[in-house]
Amino acid sequence: MATIQDVAKAAGVSAMTVSNVINGHPNVRPATRDRVLAAMTRLDYRVNVAARNLRKGRTGTIGLAVPEVNRPYYGRLAAAIIAAAGRHGLRVSVEQTGARREDELAALSLSRNRLYDGLILCTVGMGQADVEALEVDHPVVILGERIFGGPVDHVAMPNEAASEAATRHLLERGCRRVALVCGRLDGEVDVSSLRHAGYLRALTAAGLAADPELVVTAESLTMREAARQVRGTVAGGLGFDGVFCVTDTVAMGVLRALADAGIRVPEQVKVIGFDNVDESAYLVPSLSTVDPDHDLMAERAVALLAARIDRAGPGPEREEFVGPFRLVVRESTGG
Repeated sequence: MATIQDVAKAAGVSAMTVSNVINGHPNVRPATRDRVLAAMTRLDYRVNVAARNLRKGRTGTIGLAVPEVNRPYYGRLAAAIIAAAGRHGLRVSVEQTGARREDELAALSLSRNRLYDGLILCTVGMGQADVEALEVDHPVVILGERIFGGPVDHVAMPNEAASEAATRHLLERGCRRVALVCGRLDGEVDVSSLRHAGYLRALTAAGLAADPELVVTAESLTMREAARQVRGTVAGGLGFDGVFCVTDTVAMGVLRALADAGIRVPEQVKVIGFDNVDESAYLVPSLSTVDPDHDLMAERAVALLAARIDRAGPGPEREEFVGPFRLVVRESTGG
């Protein structure tokens, strides 16, 4: 296996010059650079990235901690982050927290032991009371719902604005009794509370009173639980003509429950979700949804983390990035 000294000898330059070429140093003459690159190709020289990273005290690997790897949304997100990390010369190790607070805290505290250069953490279980746990000695980016006052960079979805737009879309399509299917609303700042706030804002702007009975809460944001809750709501006789679901996964369960009850979508009830997972375009009817631009959010999260890793010391104040969104109108709302 060729060494840097072999390349230097073949190109007629010093080992330092070869190193400068490998690292993209600007003060190398083009003719010299070409000669070194030709020697590297001829000798099949490969840069030992692992050794270079170790010399810098790095592994070239970042961690990604998500609640559940088998959910369409998190699978889509992980793929986008892996692609973005590759563009930054980083590999990704994925772990699952099960949406449990204790496992999210463990991901934070154990990242250094697992030899990650930094961590992207999708929080679900952690809350405001856990802000101090974010004071760690390695770069961290939070991806997801906001932890107020946290000391780390944060990339968030436009939860309230996008939920308001989704609910307004239903109202503009003629709905007047719009149900919301979400998780428990127990005072924590999370996906359900933020999207519930956007839902209420749309109703208020339209001059409609919020009916608490139209807020259907599920113990977990799964298809099974969403379907179970909506079946119970329909059986109880509660009338509604539109449903905003806080995730596309929830919306899939809602569509199943409405179909089982003989309720036609969108003729009798219009349904919209949130996330624009790939499966949403292939449902029958296809699902209208909010597209929060997963690729942009993933790129921003990785870029922030990579910048903190490269800085290797105290940097500027934390950054908070809220991504854009668009509505994707499909058959479930009459598109």
